[in-house]
Amino acid sequence: MNKIIINLFVLVLFPVQITYAWEFSGYVGVENLTFTQNPIDNRQHNNYVSGVIEPEIYHEWDDGNQSFAFVPYFRYSQHDSRRTHFDIRELTWMKVAETWELRVGIRKLFWGVTESQHLINIINQTDLVENTDTEDKLGQPMINLALINDWGTLDLFLLTGFRERTFPGVEGRLRALPIDIDNARFEKRGIERHMAYAFRWSQIIGDLDLGFSHFYGTNRDPLFQVESDKFGNLRVIPYYEMINQTGLDLQLTKGGWLWKLEAIFRSSKTDNYFASTAGFEYTFFDVYETGLDIGILGEYLYDSRGQNFQTLFEDDFLVAVRFALNDVQSTELLAGIIFDRTSSAKFYNIEASRRFGDSFKLDLEARFFSGIPKTDPAYLLRDDDHVRLELSYHF
Repeated sequence: MNKIIINLFVLVLFPVQITYAWEFSGYVGVENLTFTQNPIDNRQHNNYVSGVIEPEIYHEWDDGNQSFAFVPYFRYSQHDSRRTHFDIRELTWMKVAETWELRVGIRKLFWGVTESQHLINIINQTDLVENTDTEDKLGQPMINLALINDWGTLDLFLLTGFRERTFPGVEGRLRALPIDIDNARFEKRGIERHMAYAFRWSQIIGDLDLGFSHFYGTNRDPLFQVESDKFGNLRVIPYYEMINQTGLDLQLTKGGWLWKLEAIFRSSKTDNYFASTAGFEYTFFDVYETGLDIGILGEYLYDSRGQNFQTLFEDDFLVAVRFALNDVQSTELLAGIIFDRTSSAKFYNIEASRRFGDSFKLDLEARFFSGIPKTDPAYLLRDDDHVRLELSYHF
């Protein structure tokens, strides 16, 4: 293990081509996060600088039938001590056979087809200090057996070790009230709190990609209980309850059209509800023979709970446009708006990326909030318009 750590350290500082069985890759980056408005809480700041490193060690043997992957992750953040954190994104052994695959260890797993949100993506806990788009996830300990046959692929999961959600600290943004993670509450204790079970069946039928899933265990999305401490100060305590969640995802491809759906039904002691995201993406390929692809996206977001502190998107529309230049630098841009049909609140989002040379990449994110009424939960974010810029080196 010491030899691996030394090799990893040398590789990050002095990248070289490794010709033996172990493969080393990854990236290091510097991020600048700027807020255009002064914070509501004077303990917060207008600018945050951070650095990140995510190396990857990969090895396979047994004619490619067995493999090992290790992906540690570390970010150091100015001001926000909670955003300075270490995680193991992946530490997995995999065995592949003709009709099955077995994975044991820590993994990140993605389920989902829609653009605006991923309702069915429940296996991993959200790493919210990384980004509020909920795309970043913590590594999840698990045993995953995949059964592969003509009738589809059935993934069976035993999830061991519950991960609590990360939240910005007192000096961090985006946040409204500080979250008291030290006093988090759980419906179950002991092994019941840490164990979860899931399965997902997936199949391709002609032009249709279809998935059906179920999850039982501690909810990755905490409820929030607002209380006063002995000094009269408000505190927000996360509460993790046990849930059953059944999910459906499908994507239909017809020419330049993609039709998408994610839908879930979730039940617990406190609530039963239905939520869905459905929409389309149509792509104009090679516009005027320039190599440019332009995609037009539209989605509708629904949640039967209505407007409350637990959900921001209960009756909303997404309209967006995607540009892919298909150039050597892999230049891409996505710009969209989510607007609430009833309150007229608007959420603007811009994401762009471009490579420079063989190793450098520049990522841009800009998010703005507009017209949010006081009755909308998003009103707490009204002064958190921000621009995120990250320059990364990939080795």
